Parts: sequence; C-alpha cells; structure tokens
Amino acid sequence: MLGKGDVMVLLAAFLSFLFSVSLWFGFGVELNKDAGAFVGLWVPSILGTGIFFHVAARRR
Repeated sequence: MLGKGDVMVLLAAFLSFLFSVSLWFGFGVELNKDAGAFVGLWVPSILGTGIFFHVAARRR
C-alpha cells in the first residue's frame, strides 16, 4: 500500500516530468531544450531518493 510519503514522491516526479516536457516543447514557457533535458534528469533522482527513504524506513 502506498503511504503519504510515497504519493508525495510520485507526485513530485510526475510534476517534474510535466515541467520538463513543457520546457522541451515550449508549452506555456519559452522553448528551451537544454533546460528540459536538465529538469528531466530530476525524475530518476527524485524516485531514487524516495526509494532510499522508503527502504530505510522499512528497516527500522
């Protein structure tokens, strides 16, 4: 079952993904493919950090 923290991590990753797509294609913001690629790299970092803290909390 997903806890509140898991949902927050997934939401943050999804919002980061949407922001990177909007930067890449220029939806609502100025077209900037470099920034879109940079923000797109946040998604695995956010998910990895969330997994780390999830596993650390289960070990207690």
